[in-house]
Amino acid sequence: MKIIKSLAALICTAAMLFNSTAIAAKGYNFIPYVSDGEGGTTPVSLYSEAAYMVNLDTGDVIIDINSDEARVPASLTKIMTAVVALEHFKDDPDALKTTYASGDTEAFDELYGTGASTADIQPFEKVTYYDLLCALLIPSACEAANIIAIDLGGSINKFCDMMNEESEKLGMKNSHFSNAHGLFTNQNYSSCHDMAILSKYALDNFPVFSEIVSKPTYNMPPTEEHPDGTLIINTNEMLDETSDYYYSPVKGVKTGTLDDAGRCLVSVGSLDGKNYMIVTMGAPLYDVNKKPDPNNPDSYVDVLYNLIDHKALYQWAFYHMQSKDFINVSSEVIDVKVEFAEEADSVNLIPAEGFKRDWPDNIEDSEIIRTIDLKENIVAPVRKGDVLGTMTLTYKDMKLTTVDLVATSSLERSAADEKVRIAKSFTSSPEFKLCLSGIIFLFVGYTAWFIYKLQRKYVRRDNKTDK
Repeated sequence: MKIIKSLAALICTAAMLFNSTAIAAKGYNFIPYVSDGEGGTTPVSLYSEAAYMVNLDTGDVIIDINSDEARVPASLTKIMTAVVALEHFKDDPDALKTTYASGDTEAFDELYGTGASTADIQPFEKVTYYDLLCALLIPSACEAANIIAIDLGGSINKFCDMMNEESEKLGMKNSHFSNAHGLFTNQNYSSCHDMAILSKYALDNFPVFSEIVSKPTYNMPPTEEHPDGTLIINTNEMLDETSDYYYSPVKGVKTGTLDDAGRCLVSVGSLDGKNYMIVTMGAPLYDVNKKPDPNNPDSYVDVLYNLIDHKALYQWAFYHMQSKDFINVSSEVIDVKVEFAEEADSVNLIPAEGFKRDWPDNIEDSEIIRTIDLKENIVAPVRKGDVLGTMTLTYKDMKLTTVDLVATSSLERSAADEKVRIAKSFTSSPEFKLCLSGIIFLFVGYTAWFIYKLQRKYVRRDNKTDK
């Protein structure tokens, strides 16, 4: 069912580089849009129920819809199967292309009658690991997944243990794997965020993975069972130049489709030096504008809504997202008063660090709120670089960042002002007030006693005069 998300703004940014850091946990939920051709914009309607989009150059997360929700990943599961295999071979292309494996009936029996995707690998057919990975990731062959699992793990269950150990190592907090192909759903789940972590790890660490997932087709070499070889075609039609879904900036990675999962997709796209990854889950399987007849299979019209969503998000990001410099380290922010300084009574503050990130070009600067918090009672001496306050940037009540504000120069303490300060501080101290109260008390008491004694003296004199 088509859904139009009203995306609330959330952020937890991190300054992260594509080749060295992890995927951020949360990000903004901007409302993606496209140009309407008349100088305005039209919001994009997403079909997927969960989505996660990250700038691979900066780590900025710009779309986050239900990204930590555990869902059925379908054949996205095979990305983890590939990672475990590549870890075993340490991404050695020579070893992958010279090591053969085959599967007996254990690898095939559970797949018969399920409609599972296949590369037509036959029982006991010897295939190199490189070709197994191509079969696994290009046409999403389920038999290739089981052959790898049994050959490396000894059994599918033991291989799943390896998958879950890898998941834990990578910090995938909402994932568990119970099969190597994703065809079965019991205790096999993941999230968009976790799949982004996994896919980025695979792309960063295994060049063979990047090579394979970007292939629109591949010719598996001849074997005894396939003397002419086997042509396999990528399930991701965004790579197919003959498809209506073709989008040249996309470089892979993997589709997933299952009744319980809907249409899923992990993809990466690059254009003009900008690199993004998108993970979506839960797009409809069939044309949402035509109600199918349950009794007529031909009435179900396939529409690849996962690919439609990805293309729309890429077009928005490539043409309407820009790297915006929100805080410049050389920009003066505010002057603050400094007490008892020698040469000046204030110092200028600047940001300790800059802040920039991806930002939609239809959001005005006036929508960013800057809040400055300064320390109280700033007293000399002040040293250049001392932190004297903070500046917080917010958008729609959600924090973008907080940076320290530091002094641009040093101010020494004035000796004369220091003496005045000591004097003032003494007169306002509790000890001084107590001492002063005691003096006043003694003075008042002495005065009262003196007056009393004086009155007594005059009374005695008057009595003597009367006599």
